[in-house]
Amino acid sequence: MLNLQAKQTLHKMQLDTTNSSTPQKKINVYTIAWVIGMLFYFVEYAVRSAPSIMIPELSTFFGLTTVGVSAMVGTYYYTYSVTSLIAGIALDKAGAKYAVSVGIFILALGCLLFALSNAFTGNVARMLQGAGSAFAFPGCVYLAAKGFSSRSLATAIGFTQCMGMLGGTAGQSVVGPWIHGGLSLPVFWIGAGLISLALCIILFFITPLENPVDAPAVPAKQTSILQPYKIVFSNVQSYLCGLVSGLLFAPTTVFIMVWGILFFQHDRQFSYEQATLISSMVPLGWVVGCPLLGWLADKAGKRKPVLVGGCIVMIASIAQLLYLPALVPAHISMFVMGIGSGAAMLPYSIIKEVNPDEVKGSATGAINFITFGVTSLLGPLFAMLFGKTLTTTNDHTAHFNSAGLFLIAGIAFAIVISLFLKETGRPKVNEVVALNA
Repeated sequence: MLNLQAKQTLHKMQLDTTNSSTPQKKINVYTIAWVIGMLFYFVEYAVRSAPSIMIPELSTFFGLTTVGVSAMVGTYYYTYSVTSLIAGIALDKAGAKYAVSVGIFILALGCLLFALSNAFTGNVARMLQGAGSAFAFPGCVYLAAKGFSSRSLATAIGFTQCMGMLGGTAGQSVVGPWIHGGLSLPVFWIGAGLISLALCIILFFITPLENPVDAPAVPAKQTSILQPYKIVFSNVQSYLCGLVSGLLFAPTTVFIMVWGILFFQHDRQFSYEQATLISSMVPLGWVVGCPLLGWLADKAGKRKPVLVGGCIVMIASIAQLLYLPALVPAHISMFVMGIGSGAAMLPYSIIKEVNPDEVKGSATGAINFITFGVTSLLGPLFAMLFGKTLTTTNDHTAHFNSAGLFLIAGIAFAIVISLFLKETGRPKVNEVVALNA
């Protein structure tokens, strides 16, 4: 019986190899398009983070107060979250060739308009940047799903997020010295726009045009353009994926990228340079953690154990920073936390795998929408509970520890939710044969 089943498994593998030999060339083209998409993701993350280091310059350039500039910069996220849903539908309906190319073009237009010293066009430009950027990550996931097998998809998504975080780091650590060294704002934003336009043209001509032969068959009942989201949002697993990802993103997006430097300065008495170094270690940790944890999930053939393991690493690093700060330097603790928080990308693989293939683009748009929805809710809550009292508290140690426990509670809640996620990892061939035996 074992020999017969083993032969059947081997025969199936041979058929799969034969059947996949014909479209191999197209798969390679999709992989190249995915690389161009990652460059798009790098640029959009740099554009997203760069204004944080040029607030005084932008204030003078647009003739606004720093509060006004902060409000202008924040309009990016309004269009980003909403357009994430549109991006998912566009990918499922039109494919990556048109959807991602249009997204890059919109980003390029937003960058070019941001070079004009007018407050109105500045707000419009920032919203265009957010709208165009919403196509970057879903587009990369869509192209990765076309160019890679399920065994390596999590690794590819991890490398995608790695490129994004590298772009975010470059938007601060590289662009900052340029601007403070005399590079004018119009030159920077026009340069970003021209680079985006170049990527738009390259991706458009490289990415294959999808037709009914290449694309999955669309069910006859799918008559509405919103039908893909009806499928995704009727699946409870989609909400669980979004909640887990949002809770694991929060320590980075809510704490480190907004309050981190101030908390380390006021509550821990670090200098500005030290606080900046400590906070910058988290995105660097993502650069390592996203591809590493994605590779581990693919290697193990399981998503959930790696996801929970990343959560435990995050909790341990934050707890060490709170209660045993002398044991490991703070910048090392934050680097380790960044590695662990790379687990936030695994739900992006899971949501694609728990929904039908014909809505994989919408699934990515949906999880982006839910993830940013969670962080948008937690941000004001964190500010109300801990941000407002940062400069008025008399016990900075207790204040810092309370904020840290808030983050730990969110991660622990993510672990609980992840227990209800469906395991979508693919077992190895030898494991399949062993199970059949």
